[in-house]
Amino acid sequence: MDESQNVKRILVTGASGQLGRSLQDLAHVYPKMEFVFLDSDALDITDHEAVAQIFQTDGFDYCINCAAYTNVEQAEKSPEKAFKVNAEAVKNLALACKKYSVILIHISTDYVFDGEKGAPYTVDDQPNPINMYGKSKWEGEKYIQEILDTYFIVRTSWLYHKEYGKNFYRTILEKARKGEELRVTDEQIGCPTDAVNLAQYLLNLITYENRPYGISHFTDGQALSWYGFALNILKGNGLKNTTIIVKDNNYRSFVKRPKISVLN
Repeated sequence: MDESQNVKRILVTGASGQLGRSLQDLAHVYPKMEFVFLDSDALDITDHEAVAQIFQTDGFDYCINCAAYTNVEQAEKSPEKAFKVNAEAVKNLALACKKYSVILIHISTDYVFDGEKGAPYTVDDQPNPINMYGKSKWEGEKYIQEILDTYFIVRTSWLYHKEYGKNFYRTILEKARKGEELRVTDEQIGCPTDAVNLAQYLLNLITYENRPYGISHFTDGQALSWYGFALNILKGNGLKNTTIIVKDNNYRSFVKRPKISVLN
């Protein structure tokens, strides 16, 4: 039997982000997966023709879409940019996946919910985004569900990587190491999620092919405020006793954000 027939060929878009890089770090652990990692310079997913071309020529089994416009503040100021990447580009990928029989794995967000439930959100809860970022991600989800039968939409929250990217974890650590006072809100509650753990989950979706298609939620499970998360970061890095951290209820943002967006 030809072993190469069992190898899954996987396109990863947005490969230079913290999740894309986590997948790259794990790739060697999966010898039966052949990856093509493309960042936005190599593949602009908002370009319909470019997407069609790469799918036509490279024969993929799966596409993991890590590409997203994630700047919540900027999305409010320039919603057209957020919708172009988080909705229209996702439509491009979904159409290509349908045409070439590729299974799409798409990353979505807790921000599709309004945060008013007061309990963890399940996959059956109806989204009701309250900002442009959340609305653009919800629009992308809807395109996938309209176009495809075989897909995984994986909602996650408060994603960070300890080594890559600009994120809350690395920002807190950098400021603490410089001896800066930290002022952190406790008005939002969610589940911080390490990109490495999410990457592992996504590859397991491919490994165990009997997983049911549709929407799933993945987080690291512990519900925290940003203040609580900051404390955990300081404790984990031996900086709690040398850092001044102040609970700040005056969250400086003009964007509405879900107050409790814990995913079940």
